[in-house]
Amino acid sequence: MNDHILHNHNPDGIDRRGFLKCMAWAGTGVLWTVSGGILTSKILGATADLGGGDFTFAQISDSHIGFNKDANKDVIATLQKAIAKLNALPKPPDFILHTGDLSHLSEAAEFDALEQNLKQIKTGEIFYVPGEHDVISDNGALYRERFGGKSLGAGWYSFDKRGVHFVALVNVVNIREGGLGVLGQEQIDWLKKDLAPLSASTPIVVFAHIPLWAVYPQWGWGTDDAEQALGFLRRFGSVTVLNGHIHQTVKKVEGNITFHTAMSTAFPQPAPGSAPKPGPMKVEAERLSSVLGITDINYVEGNHTLAVVDSTLA
Repeated sequence: MNDHILHNHNPDGIDRRGFLKCMAWAGTGVLWTVSGGILTSKILGATADLGGGDFTFAQISDSHIGFNKDANKDVIATLQKAIAKLNALPKPPDFILHTGDLSHLSEAAEFDALEQNLKQIKTGEIFYVPGEHDVISDNGALYRERFGGKSLGAGWYSFDKRGVHFVALVNVVNIREGGLGVLGQEQIDWLKKDLAPLSASTPIVVFAHIPLWAVYPQWGWGTDDAEQALGFLRRFGSVTVLNGHIHQTVKKVEGNITFHTAMSTAFPQPAPGSAPKPGPMKVEAERLSSVLGITDINYVEGNHTLAVVDSTLA
C-alpha cells in the first residue's frame, strides 16, 4: 500500500486520503527510510529503536511556552514529557533541532523557561529557527540575541555534521497574520551561495518553521517564495525538509526532496480544511498526549538514508 503523498495535483495542495493516513499514524510512531528521495514506512511501537547509524538527531517543534488555554493548560508539563521520552532513548541524540515557536508571545520569561527545560536533555547541542510567535513583539530581536548565535540576517545559517549539510531558514519575519511564509530575496541569494560549493551527492537537511510546500495555503500553511529555494536543492540526491507550524505529521515526496512536518509539544491543530480556521484544538485530556510528539532521525553514512521516527508523548 502506498502511504505517501506523491505528485499531488489537488488545488488545495494536499491529498486528503494520504493526509488522513498520516494522521492515523501520528498516534503510534513511524520509521521512515529515505532512499533516493523515496519514503518507505513501518509502524513502530513505543519502544522503537532506530538501530545502528553514524549519528542521530531529534526534532522538537512548537513548544509555545506561555500558552495557557483550554487546548493545554500546562505546556511545560507536555514539554517535560517530550524531554523524558528523548532521555529514555537507548542512545541520546547527538543534537536537537527546534523548528520554531519556542515561545507563545516572544517574552523573555518564556524563552527563559524553554531554555531551562531543554537543558535537561541528554544531548550535545540544540539548533533553533524562529516561529512567528518568536518574532511577534520585536521582529525577532530578542530571539536572535538569545538563540541566534552566529546566524545571519533574520536568523538563517548552515552547518555540517559528518557529511550532512544542514540549512536553517527563516520564513516567519514580515508576514501578515495567517499569511504565507516568506524567505525574502536576501536569504534566497545567501542559500544559493551556501549550496553552490557542495557536491550533488551531499545529503541536505533543511529546517524552517512554516512548511516549504503548500500544505494548505488558505490557512497560510506554505511559503510564498519557497520554489526559488527548492530550485537550488533539486540537484542534490537526498534532501530532507523538516518543518513545524501546523502541529501535525504530514509527509510529501517530490523527486529527491522529502518534506516532513512535526507534531507540537504543546497543542494540536485541526486537519487542513476540517475547521473554519487553524488554531489550538481542544481534545479530551486522555487523548492530548497522543496528538503531541517528537521526531527522531537516524543517518547512516554511505547510503544517504534518513530513518524518521515520529512518536507521540503518550
